[in-house]
Amino acid sequence: MLPLIFAFCGFYVSGSGGKMFNDATEVVLMRDGTRTVLSMQNDYKGPLEDFAMVVPVPVVLHDGDVKTLDPKVFEHVDALGSPRLVEYWEQDPCPVPMEMGIGDGAGYGRMGSVVFGAGGGTGSIRSTVKIEAKFDVAEYQVLILSATDSAGLETWLTDNHYKIPPGAEPLLRPYVEGGSKFFVAKVDPAKVHMVGGHAALSPLRFGYDSEDFSLPIRLGLASSSGTQDLIVNILSKDKRYEVANYKNVFIPTNFDVKSSVKTRFSEFYASLFDKTIEANPHSVVTEYAWTATRSYHCDPCPGLDVTAADMAALGGDIIGGDIANNFVLTRLHTRYGKKDIKDDLSFREAKPVTGGREQYSKSGIEYGANPSEQNFFQARYAIRHYWTGPIKCAHPQRYVWGGPPDGSDPVIAASKLAFAPRGKLDLSSVIGRDLWEIGYKKARKAPSTGSKAMGAGVALLLMLGACAFALRRRDLT
Repeated sequence: MLPLIFAFCGFYVSGSGGKMFNDATEVVLMRDGTRTVLSMQNDYKGPLEDFAMVVPVPVVLHDGDVKTLDPKVFEHVDALGSPRLVEYWEQDPCPVPMEMGIGDGAGYGRMGSVVFGAGGGTGSIRSTVKIEAKFDVAEYQVLILSATDSAGLETWLTDNHYKIPPGAEPLLRPYVEGGSKFFVAKVDPAKVHMVGGHAALSPLRFGYDSEDFSLPIRLGLASSSGTQDLIVNILSKDKRYEVANYKNVFIPTNFDVKSSVKTRFSEFYASLFDKTIEANPHSVVTEYAWTATRSYHCDPCPGLDVTAADMAALGGDIIGGDIANNFVLTRLHTRYGKKDIKDDLSFREAKPVTGGREQYSKSGIEYGANPSEQNFFQARYAIRHYWTGPIKCAHPQRYVWGGPPDGSDPVIAASKLAFAPRGKLDLSSVIGRDLWEIGYKKARKAPSTGSKAMGAGVALLLMLGACAFALRRRDLT
């Protein structure tokens, strides 16, 4: 009997008995009205033997509803919404600086799834389970199942040589009772490319109509090796989204960091993200919400960008309209264990916010997420190189920032955050300000030896003065 292990939007099943984990998942949801197009990329680690993926879906899917995508599409979306590090160089204070406007500055002008090892075919089908559809897509052999009770579904999987782990039936029950169907995608191992022990599975895309806008994640809890990272990117014509059933927080943004962060940016950001979750348990973090138009697409822009072809692949061919050239990208990030998540993620529309740009007012650079007419919020951090050359003019203009002198790309994106080293970087030692948003303080410099000696001398003089004053009072009495 083949072992069954749960993973993110469903579960994995392996024919080898080896353990399989799904510790990171990236999802792109395109939403318009009641139409949702879901694209997902799972980071699967496990044996090469046959396995399959099971995902709860709200409707029966047919051939043509399911497609595979080029992984580069996810790379582009991830880059556009990723936390970014920017390097600034202070410009020569004496020449008349160019006036900076919007778009300048930092831009420089420029689902819960189940995976399991494939068993012995369709087997005997109990009356409670029905195969609604069957078709092939690339390396996937797809079945769409329906079930009238979770125990029957569990029995069907067992009859088809999948060993159900203890506690599986209660996890399946709410989906069955809610009328969900089950997308089962068996994979031919000969067509799976492994990279560093992780299966490079083709991203899957399917679309459906549903009043409910949610993402199933509960089934995936049992396949985690401890903690799972989930990044949800939502593309909409004109709306930002947030979760409706968990706490929403914004990542602290717009502060300077030390130069050493440049070579450890993903590690730095993972530490910042963990501190944010620590201060706000069971929350979902907004890292990016931006109204992207071709005239003001991003600021600063990363090396990779979302193209019109990417938008079509992610659902623009179904949604229609000019969404390729005018859209809002919302990036939500959460990291959770088995005790942190009780319900699937439900989404709702949210009001526009701005924050994280090189924009100044009388109160200084913009901090946090502030109400706005348009969405321009991002996780952005800066390394600043101050002017060290001569200043020969009478009225120098300091702190005018520009790009690298050599014209190289000043933007670094934080990637593969689920696998960034953790617990090795002292966040307090590299940040330029207290992170009041999460109640975290930067490290204070200890007084130098000279300062300690001076402080001790002053204290001694004060003590001597106090003693002299006391003696004087005694003489007077």
